[in-house]
Amino acid sequence: MTSAPLRQEVEALRAQLNQHNYRYYVLDEPSIPDVEYDRLLRQLQTIEAQHPELISQDSPTQRVGAQPLTAFGEVTHDMRMLSLDNAFNDDEMRDFERRIKDRLKDTSELEFVCEPKLDGIAVSLLYENGIFVRGATRGDGQTGENITQNLRTVPSIPLTLMGTGWPERLEVRGEVYMPKAGFDAFNKQALANGEKPFVNPRNAAAGSLRQLDSKITASRPLQMCCYSVGIVDGGELPGKHSDVLQQLHRWGFRINDQMKVVQGINGCIDYYQDLQTRRDSLHYEIDGIVFKLNSLELQNKVGFVSRAPRWAIAYKFPAQEEITQLLGVEFQVGRTGAVTPVARLQPVFVGGVTVSNATLHNGDEIERLGVRCGDTVVVRRAGDVIPQVVQVVLEKRPENSTVIEFPSSCPVCGSDVIRAEGEAVARCTGGLYCAAQRKQAIKHFASRKAFDIEGLGDKLVDMLVDQQLINSIADLFHLQHEALSNLERMGDKSAQNLLDALQKSKQTTLARFIYALGIREVGEATAANLAHHFADLDALMQANEEQLLEVNDVGPIVASHIAHFFQQPHNQEIIEALLAEGIRWPSVDKKNVEAMPLAGQTWVLTGTLETLTRDQAKSRLVALGAKVSGSVSAKTHCVVAGASAGSKLTKAESLGIEVRDESALLQLLAQLEAS
Repeated sequence: MTSAPLRQEVEALRAQLNQHNYRYYVLDEPSIPDVEYDRLLRQLQTIEAQHPELISQDSPTQRVGAQPLTAFGEVTHDMRMLSLDNAFNDDEMRDFERRIKDRLKDTSELEFVCEPKLDGIAVSLLYENGIFVRGATRGDGQTGENITQNLRTVPSIPLTLMGTGWPERLEVRGEVYMPKAGFDAFNKQALANGEKPFVNPRNAAAGSLRQLDSKITASRPLQMCCYSVGIVDGGELPGKHSDVLQQLHRWGFRINDQMKVVQGINGCIDYYQDLQTRRDSLHYEIDGIVFKLNSLELQNKVGFVSRAPRWAIAYKFPAQEEITQLLGVEFQVGRTGAVTPVARLQPVFVGGVTVSNATLHNGDEIERLGVRCGDTVVVRRAGDVIPQVVQVVLEKRPENSTVIEFPSSCPVCGSDVIRAEGEAVARCTGGLYCAAQRKQAIKHFASRKAFDIEGLGDKLVDMLVDQQLINSIADLFHLQHEALSNLERMGDKSAQNLLDALQKSKQTTLARFIYALGIREVGEATAANLAHHFADLDALMQANEEQLLEVNDVGPIVASHIAHFFQQPHNQEIIEALLAEGIRWPSVDKKNVEAMPLAGQTWVLTGTLETLTRDQAKSRLVALGAKVSGSVSAKTHCVVAGASAGSKLTKAESLGIEVRDESALLQLLAQLEAS
């Protein structure tokens, strides 16, 4: 006699699974990761196996999927589309082999076919006399959705079979999926358009196939890989599963290039371990390996249970998605000042490791997810990719959940945090002072186009900061010979050469000094324009955004970056310290700047120059007053086209803009520089 509490537990599990089936297969809005669904299903399977009297025909264990969407016509499968039993460890795989041998009453070694288990949507394709006539989803295994028009748009599904010898009536079964690159590109565009992105590639494939307008499906980067056949009338196929797939390949179908035939269950396990290590290098998502008896004769002898074949099994990889609780959020500052929210999680095992932190990317992502501290969240980790929060399980939200607030000041140095209009990333404005940005600031300051400090490479900067010999760019000019010579791979001569280079670098230009400060969006050309316009550092530091907008090449976003940078007391202190070290530059005469021969002109360089490098050509044009831009517009004065010039040259010609080759540029430069 079964107890009432156990019956209630079974009914509760069935209710949960039916709800998740509905959300996943009907609404395309999964609320839990696959691993959680598998756990609930296995829990129900275990109870029913121990208490067969509790099994009912409407149990989720007795059906494959869910009821089809009513928006499409229904298709009754002539041969039921079954699902697969799962294995989660080597012991369960060995049990799988043992059951087959027991049923065959044969202990000889078996031959298996190994196929990556694509994370997509199973479909049935019906061909009559070599012509594609009907496509359907698996649905509940017996009845699916007629999605013929949508499947016709998938380029890897042949509309007419190639070659000869195909049966009069042939049903091909396969998986429609979205490759990783297409999935990433689609989601990136969706976010740019303010639309909801897909949670994962499987959800993307399902949503794409269930579009009523086949034009939408056609715009999605879908592929189909076949894995078996169903009905075969009026013809014959080879006697081995691997040979059947090769025959389908010859008829025009994509098959998985990782498919392999192995001997015995040890061969299966070796294949599983090998592909698991290479999983992240594949261009599509897989969640395990499917192993099948290769002999179709043996498949028939082993047979089926009501919902799955006995001769096949899916060995699942460790879950790449899990659910856990978001305990809190910390904000980290990167080397470029980017402020990134990091979720602190209740530790959870996912993707083969224990995860306690995950990225939330930026403020837009927090808002899109609608995530709060205290929420139950879905965490995803794929290989070496940083774990990320991909979804909130809203039905599990606690009453005491709290809104995540983005900081207005840097958690490292206290400087203002700003987010430019149109940008997703918020940044600390204390670039010269912030400890998180220290190494990056010093490397930029010493670079060739800035102070050009010979001998001060990236590795040496790392060493100087790590050993606390410098804490800011101003500290470079306090370095002592003894401390430098004691560093690894330095010595007396190298130390002295660096000190000499530091002294030499003190004689610079105002434009180089501005560029060396590392103000966001201020490159060489903009630094030169600022120097030309203000002619004085104090005037630049005191300028407001309105005054900065008067400068050629400075728009609202760049003006905001510049103004915020100079408003930070820490940045002001370091600039004063630099000037106190004796850094000087020739005074800039604004009248002379305005009188430069190319003042007010915008030039563009494209193609490969033979005599000059791009940097040399740019430097000489800027020195004559020109602005050098990376794109062609109606305001462009001239385009210099070298060898293999492409779209920029084409656009210039379409706009009627003057085009010069390198020879004409050299002639002009020589003429203007001599005058």
